[in-house]
This record gives sequence, structure tokens and C-alpha cells, in this order.
Amino acid sequence: MVQQVASFAAGEWIAPGSGARPIYSAISGKVIAEAGGGALDFAQMLDFGKSTGGPALRAMGFHERAAMLKALALYLQERREALYDISYDTGATLGDHKFDIDGGIGTLFVFSSKGRREMPDGQIYLDGGLERFGRAGSFMGQHVAVPLQGIAVHINAFNFPLWGMLEKLAPTLLAGVPAIVKPATATSYVTELAVRMILESGILPDGALQFIAGGTGDLLDRLGGQDVVSFTGSAETGNSLRARPNLLENAVRFVAEQDSLNASILGPDVAPGSPAFDIFIKEAHREMTVKAGQKCTAIRRIFAPEAHLPAVIEALSARLAATPVGDPRDKATRMGALVSAGQKADVLAKAAIIGEEAERVFGDPDDFALAGNVSRDAFLPPMLFHCADPDAASKVHATEAFGPVSTVMPYRDLDHAIALANRGGGSLVASIVTESGEVARHAVLNAGPSHGRLYFNNPASAPEATGHGAPMPHMIHGGPGRAGGGEELGGVRGVLHYMQRVAVQGSPDLLTAIGKRWVPGAAEVTGPAHPFTRHYDDLAIGETLHTASREITLDDIEHFARFTGDTFYAHMDEAAAAANPFFPGRVAHGYLLLSFAAGLFVQPDPGPVLANTGLDNLRFMKPVVPGEHLSVRLTVKEKTRRTDSYGEVRWHVTLYNQDDEVVAEYELLTMNAYR
Repeated sequence: MVQQVASFAAGEWIAPGSGARPIYSAISGKVIAEAGGGALDFAQMLDFGKSTGGPALRAMGFHERAAMLKALALYLQERREALYDISYDTGATLGDHKFDIDGGIGTLFVFSSKGRREMPDGQIYLDGGLERFGRAGSFMGQHVAVPLQGIAVHINAFNFPLWGMLEKLAPTLLAGVPAIVKPATATSYVTELAVRMILESGILPDGALQFIAGGTGDLLDRLGGQDVVSFTGSAETGNSLRARPNLLENAVRFVAEQDSLNASILGPDVAPGSPAFDIFIKEAHREMTVKAGQKCTAIRRIFAPEAHLPAVIEALSARLAATPVGDPRDKATRMGALVSAGQKADVLAKAAIIGEEAERVFGDPDDFALAGNVSRDAFLPPMLFHCADPDAASKVHATEAFGPVSTVMPYRDLDHAIALANRGGGSLVASIVTESGEVARHAVLNAGPSHGRLYFNNPASAPEATGHGAPMPHMIHGGPGRAGGGEELGGVRGVLHYMQRVAVQGSPDLLTAIGKRWVPGAAEVTGPAHPFTRHYDDLAIGETLHTASREITLDDIEHFARFTGDTFYAHMDEAAAAANPFFPGRVAHGYLLLSFAAGLFVQPDPGPVLANTGLDNLRFMKPVVPGEHLSVRLTVKEKTRRTDSYGEVRWHVTLYNQDDEVVAEYELLTMNAYR
């Protein structure tokens, strides 16, 4: 049967129409599905997303949305075998499926964790610290971020039908913005199955996710300043979309991840036969063969010192020769097909352009072994080219064959290698295999401006290294120039692409109410009992305890020094301490002050405070000398739910001397039980 890939618009599945396009199996060459041509009301889709999905998502806090992403990841994880099975017709092997499907699910998990650990348990994100505009602190500023009230349109490429969708969807939903997903038609049947799973789970609110199988019609011409377009694909298509008058006139955010002539450099300190050399060859081989080279992060240009170039060609060719190409359903296969015969034709055309400046040293597209009962229409062998004069060449630095094609080139020294890598005009990633810190630092300074990610590997990092071609959700995925100039992923950075940064100015009381984080100078609340006896639920932001005072004696200082072994001269030698411009003479240890502060504010009985988990932002402002007195102000600064049984309380702790001068300040973290 030919699968009918439907769209999901305004809460309904809509079958393909009369203008549907056929989709071919990369293995057999036969038509397996049809997509597109359905009558979609794009105005209705936008309204449904903005009026139904948007408010439902924004009503949730970051932690609720993070929990939603985790539930979604677990739901898909339980059903991934079905996604594996349907993906074989894309030409991908089981290992390729795992890269795509498991990688996408893993991205949901990462953003869920980031949301819970790095974002507040609320609806407003505080971006950076407070800004004081006067001495008294009665008028202050705070950058915040709030969800856009529009919709995100995600236009994805064919090579990662699941990961490509989920890498955009995770930060979008965490931000509180609904999405319309439009995958490439060639592999849309895989994405459609995943979307059906997501919708059937009931985890997302209505309107949070819609799906287009086919063209976008006039959708982009209907977007406004609250909307976002996130695009992955060719530079030609990306530039065409970016230049649409409506997007320019309305300043619609446009995030692009485009063509990329990624490079890999064998460091000048690495010799053939060494473990680092073997890592370099392994990385190059993997990036040429995983997904049959159809990765935006694949290595297209390989640079090696002139003296080592023959060894690189020999070692890489030997590894490529040992890579079985054939039916991706066969466990022995290590490289499957390109996504379609059309993609194969495009790769061959681009390889011919590269061949005008380089010699093919491995892989004959007209004569290669192919295992299994398959059509040859979409299969190619890995092809390695050698460009002997990369300085005179131009096409190898400007032509991306989006398949198992890479070109080896020599370099004279590190600066030459970096200059050649930068000639790609901006890439998503460049990798350097080196054990030299100086090589790495020089590369960051000089290659950094031209590449979105610099990946260094050597025997020390190899056991945990994630791979040249594996963007991690924790870090940005994007690149300058030809690569599109955008950023995806990047943890919370990626979430902020779907939010508006706002500069908020006002009194400490108003800023406290806005951010649900106590600001110094805001009103203090007196609780009915010692705050350490009160459960997480009962503590109010701003609830404050003022302690009694304690005198700091010379005996205290000397006892602390003997007990801890901290006999630094500022605490033990009056003349030496007085000669120091920071001290008037012998002073109390900073950590003695912290210990005494705890003794002043701690309630010792068992209660809701389960653990002290650390302190942040410790500063010592003024030395304390023997005979001075210490008192403490303890204020509930912020509360964050962590588990089903306890939450984190962040306390603002200020230490004063007898003249009410601040001598130290920090933030204390405790885990408090719920009522």
C-alpha cells in the first residue's frame, strides 16, 4: 500500500490532495507514500496555534513544561522500534536511525533537565543580575524574558526526520510557544508517525503542535513580529525564504542552519601511527559514512600536513574499503543509500565540480560492490578526493556534495591550515585532532570567528568525545556566513530564541513581585516562627529573620586557626597584617564569620530543612577585627520545586558589624520538605 502522509491542522488530520507528490523508497526505488496537495487553511492554523496552543502553554511554568518534555521523551522512547522500522526506506541503517531517533529523544531529555535545573519555577525568566542606578538602591533594573505570543514555524531538512523536528520543538515548547512543523517531503512519513505518537499521547495541550506534509503556501506571508521561523536546509532555499518581503517588513525572527563545508584538521603535532592519528582517521571515516554523508555537520574538507598526506589517504582509503555498502536492513551493512535517486544525482553533479580541481583517489560511482537485493538508483560508494593545490582551488571550498564525499588537502603550517578551513565561508563545525594546548588556543583565536563549533579530540578526550558530527543539545548548533548565521540548541540559549528579552525598571518591591525573587531593599516579611521550622509551602518570598549579635574575640580567631590549620598571617601576625593594605591588623577568618553566622541563624531541631546543599556568590566586603560584633539577616530569596517531596530554598544572607555595615554576603541553598 502507498501511505498517505496527512497534515494535522487546527485539530484535524487532512489527507493529501490531487497535487500530492510521490515518495520513493531509497532501497527499492518504488513509490511508498504520497504527501502534499491537501487544502490547508493557513490562517486558521495560525489562529488555532495562537489562540488555543499559546495560552495553554503560557499558563504553565517552565518546570511544568520541562516535565511535559520528559513525559514526551519517555513516551517516544517506548515506541522507537516502530520509528526504526519505518525509517529503513530512507536508506538509513539501524545505527543511522539511532543517531536520528535516539538523538532526538535525548534532546527532549536534555531540555527537560535544563528547564528544571536552570530555569525558574515560574513563567518569567530572569536574565542576568540586577542593575543599580543609584546609591540607595530604590530604583533598579532587571533583564527578563517572556514567551512570544506568536507561533514558531519549523522547516526541516530530509536527513533527520525526527531529530530535526525535536531539536527545534524542545526549546520552543519549553519557552511556551506553539509550533507548526514542516518536514522535507522525502522523509515526511517518518515525521508523521512521530507526530501521530505525540498527539495520541495527550501530553501536549491542544494547539501546541501542528504538522504540514507538503508546501507552506502563503503561511510565511501571514507571520508577524511575534512569530519565529527556524529553517534547516540549503543556503539557496534559506536565503530565498529569509528575503520574503513580509518577513523583512515585520522583523520576523529567522533562525537558519544552512550549507556547511565543515573541515577537519590533523594537528601539526600528530604523526602517522600514533593514537591521535588513528582518532583522526576514525572521525573522518565516520563522518563520510554515517547517514551516507547526508549530515549538515559531516566533514567535507580534510587538511593534513604535507608530509603526512599520503599516510592519511592510505589509512582513510583502507577504512573506507572495509565499509560494506548495501541494504540498510542487513546488520552487516555499514553504509546505506542516499535518500533518493534525485539526491544521488545532485551529489554526483557536485562531485563532478569538485573533480575539476581534485583527483578521486577512492570510490568509483560506476563500479562498486553493493550488498543485498536492492535497486542501485540511490546508492553510492564513499568517494575521497585529493586536491594537491588548495590555495589555487576555489570550487572545493565552495561546493558541498551532500553525501559520502570528502576532499583531502595538504597544508604547510597551522596558520595555513586555519586559513584554508576559513575559506569555507562559515561552517557549523571544524575539528582539530591535537595534543597541543598552544595549537588549540591558536585555532580558537583564528578559526573561531568562522565556525559555530570547534571540536578538539585526542587520546585523553576520546573515551567520552561525542564526535565531530554530533551537535549536543547543551551547546549551540549553528555557524556564521554560509552556515546561516543562526543558533539552535545551546541549552537555555536556544529557549531564549522563542522569548522576548525585556528591560524591566522599577522599585525593589516591584522587581520582587515580577521575578518572584527577593531584591535587596524590598519589603521584609516577619514569619510566625523561625523560618527553619516552616515547610517549603509556607515560606514567603521576603520572609526574614534578624538574629542576635555575637562578639568576635581574639581567642575565637586563634582557636579557629589552630583547629582548622589556617594560620595565614592576616589572622596571626599583627605587624604583617597591618602592613597589608586590605587589613587594619589581625582580622577574623572569613570562614569563621560564616560558621558563626550559621550558629546565629540555624534552628537546631529536626524539621523541614533537610539539607544545606551549598552557597553561591560569597563576597567579603569589610574585615572584622577582634572586639567587633556580628549579626545576620536571613531572607527567603527564591523557591524552586525539585522533587515530589522537597524543594530548594535560596536564602539571601547578609552579615553586619555593630555599626550595621555589611561585612559579608552570600546565598545559602537548602532543601526543604513540603508540608
